[in-house]
Amino acid sequence: MAALRDLALRASDAEATVNRLWPILSVSAATERMESHSLCYADRAIQSAEKMNGIAMILSPVSRRRFLATAGAAAALASSRHLRATRVSANNRINIGIFGWGMIGPTNTKAFLGYDDCRVVAACDIDKNRLQMALDAVNGKYGNKDCASYHDYRELLARDDIDAVMIAVPDHWHEIIATEAAARKKDIYGEKPLARTIHEQQAIVRAVEQNNLIWQTGSWQRSLPTFHKAAEIVRNGLIGNVTHVEVGLPGGPHDFPHTLPAFVARLSSLPEKITDPATIVPGTPAWNLAVTDPPPTLDYDTWIGPSKMEPYIDVRVFQNWRWNYNTGGGQLMDWIGHHGDIAHWGLGFDSTGPSEVEGFGEFPPANAIWNAATKYTIECLYRKEVTGYPNDVHMTIAGGSPAIAMGAKWIGPDGWVWVDRSGFDSSNPEWAKMDSLPESERKIQLYVSTEHRRNFLDCVRSRKPTIAPVETGHHSTIPGHLGLISMLVGRKIHWDVAKEEILNDTEASELLSRAYRAPWHLALTCPIAHMLGDPS
Repeated sequence: MAALRDLALRASDAEATVNRLWPILSVSAATERMESHSLCYADRAIQSAEKMNGIAMILSPVSRRRFLATAGAAAALASSRHLRATRVSANNRINIGIFGWGMIGPTNTKAFLGYDDCRVVAACDIDKNRLQMALDAVNGKYGNKDCASYHDYRELLARDDIDAVMIAVPDHWHEIIATEAAARKKDIYGEKPLARTIHEQQAIVRAVEQNNLIWQTGSWQRSLPTFHKAAEIVRNGLIGNVTHVEVGLPGGPHDFPHTLPAFVARLSSLPEKITDPATIVPGTPAWNLAVTDPPPTLDYDTWIGPSKMEPYIDVRVFQNWRWNYNTGGGQLMDWIGHHGDIAHWGLGFDSTGPSEVEGFGEFPPANAIWNAATKYTIECLYRKEVTGYPNDVHMTIAGGSPAIAMGAKWIGPDGWVWVDRSGFDSSNPEWAKMDSLPESERKIQLYVSTEHRRNFLDCVRSRKPTIAPVETGHHSTIPGHLGLISMLVGRKIHWDVAKEEILNDTEASELLSRAYRAPWHLALTCPIAHMLGDPS
């Protein structure tokens, strides 16, 4: 009981810490901040039914009502979780619902449309124009108008005839949609990073595993032969035991939807020339010109969802949400699930992580339109007694650094291997000539997938793990999350890999989660928590 009280006391300090370190994370009501963090810590304290009453007693009245309501829903769901087994639709075709039609959603959907053993039957987007684009693509492929459209993700998930979903929405919506999809027994193809925070990722992992679902993380480089070859060379010890890994990622933001030229033109009436949203802060003439009404086709309140409400600015929505920490994680979190994931794969670190992480970065003002780090370097130490590797491994993650090339590079006493989407290189020129390692050298044979979405569909049928299951997606992004936290607090992070906790640093620990804007809440023991609303 004392431990539970301590968790509640730690949660009560969340507001001051988050406001001091990261103003954009706070919401308007202090009680909502406290309750969100209290719920987060309570979640980690729930290990048995005997503790539930103790937790309820230490929470505030509103939190207590919400907790008890959620616990009741969780118990009800747990008692019936085996009544509905995951199954392929009666016609032996996998029915898929899709969430999001931005940059990655169309790519994934068009891949699914190419397979005859699945059918995209529903699409959901909160922008009417984007939703229509999705419908046009799906119906155009099938030559009919059968694809159903949804504004509310919960209505799509309520359909019993949908077997699986594809989630390609902004990071701040990953956890809510994924955990509720898991509650509805849908297999999930979910984009990287797994979620916006480590606690959100833990909720997704828990929901997927408790419901025995198939999950494929969108770390599709694992399904490319060049990356597979590189990882197998390293795993088979051909460069010796790896001592150092370099992970090169992009630096500053990129205007994916090409909205920046029109935005800059709108500011041309100002005496000073402004071309970078990262220099624009509230209270300036440029900010006043930047803020506009949302387009009538976009449900902006829902788009912001669980994040802090902010004025609508067109260059930080759609694909550019990545450069605002209220909704995304910058280039670091956008790419850590690609090259960082491959680095882990080559080491066999899919279920482990670093014990120490220290990050250094350059940031715009915290309240700027774009506030994600423009340059960053993160040093990670993987201890052998934790990972089971023969020696400690040092990993350097760098964004915008000329010293470290894009991609993943493993360095050992007997050579090195580098791989990127642009190519492959190594200390042994013969390896570049091979499509794959000779069978005689493949003592360790890594999982082979020829196409990432195909692998997901095959595993939905076989019920075998995908090439990038949920636990792998979780561990691949933890170095990025911890590196960002380290940059924000200005010191090294000591991480308990087994417990997934930051050691002896309350300030840093608070940044493992973020406050949710009402009525949204981080999932507790069961994702049905999101559907309860605010019982107060």
